[in-house]
Amino acid sequence: MSRIGIKPVDIPANVEISIDKNNYAVVKGPKGKVEQQLPKAIKVEVEGSVINVSRPNDEKENRSLHGLTRTLVNNMVVGVTHGFEKSLEIVGVGYRAQKQGKKLVLSLGFSHPVEMEDPEGIETTVEGTNKIIVKGIDKQQVGNYAAVIRDWRRPEPYKGKGIRYTDEVVRRKAGKTGK
Repeated sequence: MSRIGIKPVDIPANVEISIDKNNYAVVKGPKGKVEQQLPKAIKVEVEGSVINVSRPNDEKENRSLHGLTRTLVNNMVVGVTHGFEKSLEIVGVGYRAQKQGKKLVLSLGFSHPVEMEDPEGIETTVEGTNKIIVKGIDKQQVGNYAAVIRDWRRPEPYKGKGIRYTDEVVRRKAGKTGK
């Protein structure tokens, strides 16, 4: 049995969830609404204030989807109640970020500033000039947008300059040795 898949998902009092016969889930809460198509082979049932996820048999594909489906449903419930957040740091002389309305403007050593429009459902905030926080109710969108921001200037191994996640550890290399 899947250790994650058999755990029931608790539904808070201020969250509404509806799952149709095609396993299309809609979760509404205080922070917004999230919709997602769940795998059709897995059975998702709302019973009172909990959601139970079960699989029809022990085929390899169904075993794989069991825990995944439960986690997707849990992430939807957590997203509409608390939301998700990723934090990025900018390290480097002259590297900085600032907000201009719904745009995130990054100065990363290019000949021009990089301007990024916040996608629908995602909000970015800048603390100081070197910390970016990406917030939203969809965990996948938050992680994806944070990765897109990080891809503009990944941390390099010699000086550690670039954009990194706050909890990321950059492996440093030794530079050239002179005579």
